[in-house]
Amino acid sequence: MRLTVDHTTTYTYERGASYALLQVRKRPQNLPSQSILSWDLVLDGARKEVSYSDHHGNLVDLVSLEPGAERVAITYKGEVETHDTAGVSGAHNQLIPLWLYERATKLTTPGKEIRALADRFPDASPKDVNILHELMGAIGEAIMYETDTTDAETNAEEALKLGRGVCQDHAHVFIATARLLGFPTRYVSGYLMMMDRVEQEAGHAWAEAWVDGLGWTGFDVSNRICPDARYIRVATGLDYRDAAPVRGLLYGAERENLVVSIQVQQ
Repeated sequence: MRLTVDHTTTYTYERGASYALLQVRKRPQNLPSQSILSWDLVLDGARKEVSYSDHHGNLVDLVSLEPGAERVAITYKGEVETHDTAGVSGAHNQLIPLWLYERATKLTTPGKEIRALADRFPDASPKDVNILHELMGAIGEAIMYETDTTDAETNAEEALKLGRGVCQDHAHVFIATARLLGFPTRYVSGYLMMMDRVEQEAGHAWAEAWVDGLGWTGFDVSNRICPDARYIRVATGLDYRDAAPVRGLLYGAERENLVVSIQVQQ
């Protein structure tokens, strides 16, 4: 399947920043599930300083804002040929070891709710992918998809207790629980072509677990499926913070307003 993406992030300020430096993770790379045909960056009110790969293997553009700029736009446009691999990404080709993905973070630290969920799978084995499918279904039933109920700082325990959230929350709960069951697990950010719309309010997120004999395998709790040809994988990490589309430092700006425009279509 050939997908096109047009992703623009626009910042406006009452007074522009005196200094700002952003790490932008919106650049996918060639994988068994996708071939990048084109991917271009256009900046307004900013400039690219350098591009590099981080410790998770993500492609990062380091972008600085023009001092005093009251409007900054970061646009990525690209075309990707995707391949349905039934969610299997395969081998671990990163410098960091697999066991790092068993480590809890602030957003994925298990509490009483997460541990109770994990206890429902006492016979979990690192070779049993069926357990992960069951876990995906259980989380989908426990957390209703609902926007504006959580934010980027909501952790897995809070989301499960609340019983509502978005794809980020689904991924964090899956990650926290799967790690308790002995699976190295990571957060994935990217894009999903929806069948009922082109315009989207945000990108998408899911999780990947390491299954002995299969390798990295994706699970999208929000849609209760393994990623197929409608998905474009962009960045991975221990949690959202490692794979966030934009993170950085900003000094001197006043009253920031953020508008995100994303179009994904075949």
